[in-house]
Amino acid sequence: MARQIAFREALREALNEEMRRDENVYLMGEEVAEYNGAYKVSQGMLAEFGPKRVIDTPIAELGFAAVAVGSAQNGLRPVVEFMTWNFACLALDQILNTASKMKAMSGGQIGCPIVFRGPNGSAGQLGAQHSTAFESYYANIPGLKVISPSNPYDAKGLLKAAIRDNDPVMFMESEVTYGDKGEVPEEEYIIPIGKADVKRAGKDITIVSYSKMMKVALAAAEELAKEGIDAEVIDLRTIRPLDWETIVESVKKTNHLVIVEEQWPMCSVSSEIAFRIQKEAFDYLDAPILRITSVDAPMHYAPNLAALAIPDVPRTVALVKKALNKK
Repeated sequence: MARQIAFREALREALNEEMRRDENVYLMGEEVAEYNGAYKVSQGMLAEFGPKRVIDTPIAELGFAAVAVGSAQNGLRPVVEFMTWNFACLALDQILNTASKMKAMSGGQIGCPIVFRGPNGSAGQLGAQHSTAFESYYANIPGLKVISPSNPYDAKGLLKAAIRDNDPVMFMESEVTYGDKGEVPEEEYIIPIGKADVKRAGKDITIVSYSKMMKVALAAAEELAKEGIDAEVIDLRTIRPLDWETIVESVKKTNHLVIVEEQWPMCSVSSEIAFRIQKEAFDYLDAPILRITSVDAPMHYAPNLAALAIPDVPRTVALVKKALNKK
């Protein structure tokens, strides 16, 4: 039985279910307890689980990330909420030099089952310092897993999988999708990490995207359908490990590939996809792989410039037509 719930509610259900299932799971971060979460993801959790398992922290990302990493290495399973991934830069030492490396450095003796989560990327007029998309940053680090869901169903199933995973997981949400509603089953389910999902089947071209850019990709596919172009749309869901097989199988069918993402273009997720697909499926491509990314510059505060900075439907439609050599 499914019901319509918001993205933030799906995350809350995942947290509640996993904390009820396993007493070693706890939540910590700025304003997660008394204030019910900056984005109301943790609403009501302090009342149910108490201050030992829902913990408000100071504005000190490096400090509370270190506490969480240490506790994970000693048998607990922390979920750390960053108010934005832009602030997680302060905790990068613990993520990069401890969480991601300790299993290898200890010869497999010390694990780090931890989830770092929170909103990522741009969310309106927040200025350059609060608008960076970080998927490719963390996907570049061996030892980490990176998840970036686009809808409530995937968010719940993947967060539950992340909490149960024995490796550190970067769970990157989008602030502008927290209110989006979608169907989520009442019964328990888990989505395996590392599996992309074909959100729309098609035969003429493959469009690959993830997180809030899936809205752009799917809306572009609908516009293209009005002109007789049948686009297949793939939601990566997981950035590391990346599901190459699903993309390759789609390209074998459509012979064309366009990638839509919010990252800056240099060393981005689309860069890696383009390399891998030309390596694995070059003979199936009838045209060069094309992509649309954010502009290669800090995000502006002005709304007209911000709108120009990230991919939109008209430019994505135009790019698909270019890939198909259609005017």
